[in-house]
Amino acid sequence: MNNIVLKFGGSSVSTIAKMQNIADLLIQRSESERIVVVISAMGSTTNELMTLAKQASNKPSKREMDLLLATGEQTSIALLTMILKDKGANATSFTGFQAGIKTAGHYTKTKIVEIDDANIHHQLDAGSIVVVAGFQGINDAGDITTLGRGGSDTTAVALAARLQCPVEIYTDVDGIYTIDPSLYPKANKLDEITYEEMKELSFLGAKVMEYHSLDIGERYAVPIYVAKTSSASQGTWIKESAMQAVKPVTGVSISDQVMLVTIKYLPNDNRVVADVFVRLAEEGVNVDMISESYSSKNLIHLSFTVQRDDEEAITNLFQELTSSYPDVQPSYETTMVKVSVVGTGMRTQSGVAATLFKLLAELDVAFRLVTTSEISISFTIPAQDKERVALAMANRFEL
Repeated sequence: MNNIVLKFGGSSVSTIAKMQNIADLLIQRSESERIVVVISAMGSTTNELMTLAKQASNKPSKREMDLLLATGEQTSIALLTMILKDKGANATSFTGFQAGIKTAGHYTKTKIVEIDDANIHHQLDAGSIVVVAGFQGINDAGDITTLGRGGSDTTAVALAARLQCPVEIYTDVDGIYTIDPSLYPKANKLDEITYEEMKELSFLGAKVMEYHSLDIGERYAVPIYVAKTSSASQGTWIKESAMQAVKPVTGVSISDQVMLVTIKYLPNDNRVVADVFVRLAEEGVNVDMISESYSSKNLIHLSFTVQRDDEEAITNLFQELTSSYPDVQPSYETTMVKVSVVGTGMRTQSGVAATLFKLLAELDVAFRLVTTSEISISFTIPAQDKERVALAMANRFEL
């Protein structure tokens, strides 16, 4: 029998009743496949644990946060395995550590560096359904670590890469759409999309798949199928070569979790600018859009975007900068969103940028930062304009 990895998100395992349905599906499929199932914490458990941590400490230790947050997935795997066994199935649950998932990097944002799949293979060979806790692993110090938001996707794809098999991601959406259907109900669902396009959409804010999971999928050519739990409707395949794009824009991504950081009157010295980004890198902060403009008296204004959950690191940076350079004026805004259009067709079809800027002008929407790649154009706009810009873009690009 062939191996398969199935992943179920938090909304899919939010109740015992839903777990019962998933168990029935796993038992049915185990008749013809060797199954590894990765599951997330139940429903909003992770958010609830984060709230508890903030009640316990004004500045929770990131090491202890990882230890705390990992309990959500451990609860899920234990419960699902109990249900499977109660139904007569042979099943074994593994934490990230027991599944051989080794990590490195900053706490709460670690990366998978190696998987020792001996325990998994042993249980599969014994005819067991293997239930693995997503989102977690263990580092060289022996500490339990987590992989950041969407980390269960990464766990599932990494295990599929190791087992050399496809992975199916089951969530609360029935595939990948050209634009968020909640913003544009007429959005088209894609049958297929390339790794490259999906990675770009994910990095720029689409919430369906986690970016690092797609990076692993592309690197090891893991076929990824995204579909809705307990739904008969066809989902979306993410693979190396999808159907040939006939439009310049395949999809639109909108990120609400953007923080626009501005540092005014910074010394015009490359070493100073480099130091800003080195400090952010040391804190594990991913910087996205960057803009630099010149001021008077050999000073510059620096603007860039980060994720809103990096607010603590940004506040620390501001304190260091004002201590070293008393004249700097650092600030940040959380009232912006980032809108991005993505499509491999941009490589061969011109005019996308012109269409975008003309559209923003027609809507009288001001943009702050703009970045481009071979297959994407991103810009920041006021959050209040998100819905009407999304609607106009979907209509203009026939999404």
